[in-house]
Amino acid sequence: MKKHLLLPLLFSAALWQCRLPSPTAVPEGWQPLFDGQSLAGWKKLNGTAAYEIRDGAIVGISRLSTPNTFLATEVSYGDFILELEFLAEGLLNSGIQVRSHSRPDYQEGRVHGCQVEIDPSERAWTAGIYDEARRGWLYPLTLNETARQAYRAGQWNHLRIECIGPEIRTWLNGQPAAYLIDSTDSEGFIALQVHSIDDEALVGKTVQWRNLLIQTENLQPRQDSFPAFIVNAMPNYLAPAEQRAGWSLAWDGQTAQGWRGAHREAFPEKGWDISNGVLSVEASTGQEAAHGGDILTEQRYGAFEFQLEFKLTEGANSGIKYFVTEQYATTGSAIG
Repeated sequence: MKKHLLLPLLFSAALWQCRLPSPTAVPEGWQPLFDGQSLAGWKKLNGTAAYEIRDGAIVGISRLSTPNTFLATEVSYGDFILELEFLAEGLLNSGIQVRSHSRPDYQEGRVHGCQVEIDPSERAWTAGIYDEARRGWLYPLTLNETARQAYRAGQWNHLRIECIGPEIRTWLNGQPAAYLIDSTDSEGFIALQVHSIDDEALVGKTVQWRNLLIQTENLQPRQDSFPAFIVNAMPNYLAPAEQRAGWSLAWDGQTAQGWRGAHREAFPEKGWDISNGVLSVEASTGQEAAHGGDILTEQRYGAFEFQLEFKLTEGANSGIKYFVTEQYATTGSAIG
């Protein structure tokens, strides 16, 4: 009789241990950012939303008419891999700041830096990358439609964030989400955001975080193919991952090598400027092709993808031509 009673009791105990792993059972090479019991090592910044601890999770609670509130680590981190779980209630927006800052000389201490988004709305940009209080969206998930389907509303979700060198990569529930190359910040704190609200229906809504684990040494980035588009915010720099994907620089950022003037054998002697990593058309009276004219790549292309950044002064007019031909005699712009 005792044998029949003992087996079910042992089985029940095994199930209990599987459901509630010990908070001290941290995988080798990882460190907990949160001890499950206190907010030691964290500080609140900017807003007045509340943070408390429930059932081993950090719980952020929204409050009306307060700025974005952040619970930030007291320690700054450079290269790291962060894994955590989160649960957002309803449509309360949130995020995880990485390599971020709060300085008196920047908007009176306003938190700024890259944020891995938590977006329960229909937009579904969770795990995209937003530059808080600075440049805005750097990696919206319009660049990775597959990742928009990975969010589980009303359930615990898993995030993996890799910040190694200039690369920030994210995964949502195992799905590759965002891939950003950006050298703006090499280190900074990690922070949990409770977003500001102006809708009374969102008052008291919560976002929770648990199982926050970080690696800072012997980092082993994931080696999956990461099919998502790469956003490179570093001027005139081609990352190894971009090279593997088949990209090459059309301009080296320093010289006129690889380019020449339309209907010319050399680069124009006037009308164009190369300095500080920028290729610029100099100001002119507006006459067509009278101040240097168009410039062309020396290499010819058939099927291609092309991307660049541009900036115009007021009143300027420009463009990007492709499949240009020089077989027609013209004193104006190149035909293409």
